[in-house]
Amino acid sequence: MTNHYTEITEQGKKLFIPFITAGDPCAEATIDLAFALQEAGASAIELGIPYSDPLADGPVIQSASKRALKQGMNIVKAMELVPEMREKGLKIPIILFTYFNPVLQLGEERFFALMRKNDVNGLLIPDLPFEENGDLRMKCRDAGITFISMAAPTSSQRLEKIAAGSEGFLYCVSSLGVTGERKEFNESIYSFIEEVKSIAPIPVAVGFGISSGEQAQKMNEVCDGVVVGSALIRKIEALEDRLLDKELRKDAVKELREYARTFVTSA
Repeated sequence: MTNHYTEITEQGKKLFIPFITAGDPCAEATIDLAFALQEAGASAIELGIPYSDPLADGPVIQSASKRALKQGMNIVKAMELVPEMREKGLKIPIILFTYFNPVLQLGEERFFALMRKNDVNGLLIPDLPFEENGDLRMKCRDAGITFISMAAPTSSQRLEKIAAGSEGFLYCVSSLGVTGERKEFNESIYSFIEEVKSIAPIPVAVGFGISSGEQAQKMNEVCDGVVVGSALIRKIEALEDRLLDKELRKDAVKELREYARTFVTSA
């Protein structure tokens, strides 16, 4: 299976993988935002499933989940947004970012059937350790879905196994704790990324804390791309009223697109 992410890096480009929460601030806006992010240069989109107990999410993304849940968003409705995004012209991969409990509640058989039906391309489950995700990785492979693995600074004893079993790109967590913008990173993160890069057979993207274009550019000096979540969600929150207004949405989406472009850097 061709690796979309490797193809991008082999063209001399850096990965830009934005995270948005499905249904924040509403389903219609989510569709428009996804397309705008593609226009901004996104390599793929992480579509977050709103969840009431998001262990890896900081306060910004937790608030986005609350807003989306109030709109009635759930895992099934989130996946059903993807064909609408495709109709609008979205061509880049959609990676479903969900915790394991919603998958269990839905049932794995139905979950994978819906993933295939709705043209979801990837899956990322942050609360499922590598040692416990073998069955899901196999099911993803059988379904032609890319299972994205994560590696953190605490993964040193398991890095080689994680890297060897990874597909698409390897998601490096830049720091311990939950998601959220950070003013600066511990210098040790750079040596950690270099270690991961030395053993990973696929591109390495860094997330958790990228809060500005300058940080993205600096991080891209040592990795293959960045994942940006909280900074974009904070911008979406600031645009919430305009995004909810059909007459004002177009300009608000454009503003988000231009903001997203500040995170795109060339190789």
